[in-house]
Amino acid sequence: MVVTHGSVSPVRGRHALTIGNFDGVHLGHQAMLKRVVSQARASGAGSCVLTFEPHPREFFAPDAAPARLTRLREKLELIAATGVERVHVARFDARFASLAAPRFVEDMLVRGLGVSWLLVGHDFRYGARRAGDFAALADAARRHGFALEAMPEVTHAGERISSSAVRAALLAADFPRAERLLGRPYTLSGRVAHGAKLGRELGFPTANLVLPHRAPLAGIYVVEACGADASDGGHWLPGVASVGRRPTVNEVAVPLLEVHLFDFAEELYGRHLRVRFIERLRDEAKYPDLNALRAAIARDVAMAKEFFAKHG
Repeated sequence: MVVTHGSVSPVRGRHALTIGNFDGVHLGHQAMLKRVVSQARASGAGSCVLTFEPHPREFFAPDAAPARLTRLREKLELIAATGVERVHVARFDARFASLAAPRFVEDMLVRGLGVSWLLVGHDFRYGARRAGDFAALADAARRHGFALEAMPEVTHAGERISSSAVRAALLAADFPRAERLLGRPYTLSGRVAHGAKLGRELGFPTANLVLPHRAPLAGIYVVEACGADASDGGHWLPGVASVGRRPTVNEVAVPLLEVHLFDFAEELYGRHLRVRFIERLRDEAKYPDLNALRAAIARDVAMAKEFFAKHG
C-alpha cells in the first residue's frame, strides 16, 4: 500500500475513494474499506482512502477530543490488510480547516486524488465550518462527473458499530464487546523506550511504551504481549500492565503503558511491542512509599498469574 502525506499533487488515473478518520478500523470501517476495494476492482480504478492527522476534533478542541483507539501506524496497517492500494494522510491544520467545501471537492478529491467513485456515510460533513453535507456532495458529484454512494449503517446484535461504542466498551473493561465491534482483540502498540528503571529496582522490570495520545483505558490489566514487527513472529507472552501517569513516583504528563512480562529476561529497548488487554484488575493508585508500591505490584502479578492458571 502506498501512503502519501500532506499536500496532494494531481494524480494520473482514477480512484474509488472513501473518506474518514477510521480510528480503530472497526467492523463498520472494514465493511466500508472492502466495498471500496470491490468497486475499484470492478471498475478498473485504484482504491484509495483519505484520512486525517491529527483527528479534526484534536485540532479544534484538544482537551475534549476523544481518546485514540489506534496510533497512525496501527491504523495504516489495518487499512492495508483490507487490500486498499493507497492512503493519503491530509495534515489537518488551520489551512486545511479553512478550505471551503467546493474547494475541498475540487482540489482534494477531483484534481488531487482523481475520484471516479466516492463512498461516504449519510451524515458526512466536509469543508470549512462543516458547510458541506451529503446533498451538496451529490450535487458536486453530478457537476464533476464522479459517482457517489452512501454507506449503510453497520450493526452487530442490534448495536451500531462505531468508534464511540468501542471506546465505551474499553472504558467499561468489556473486552469481549470491544472484540466483537473491532473484529479482533483490542491492542495498543509502540516502541519500547528507556525509563527510570524503577520497575527493575522494585523487582518487576517493565517495558515502557510512551502513548502519544490519550488512551481509551486506564488502570492495571492482565495482558499478553508480542513483538509487533514481522520478524518478531506472533508468540504472545503473559504479563501485567499499567496504563497511567505513575502517581507514586516520577509522575509523567503523558500517559505510559508499562508492561511486566512473566519469566522473561530479554532486552526489549527499541523493539516494537503489541499489547493485548484481557482483564482489568484495578484503578491506578498513589502509594505512600516504594514498599507499598512494591506490595501492590506483587498482588497484581499474583492475580494475573492466577487468571492465566484458570484460563490457560
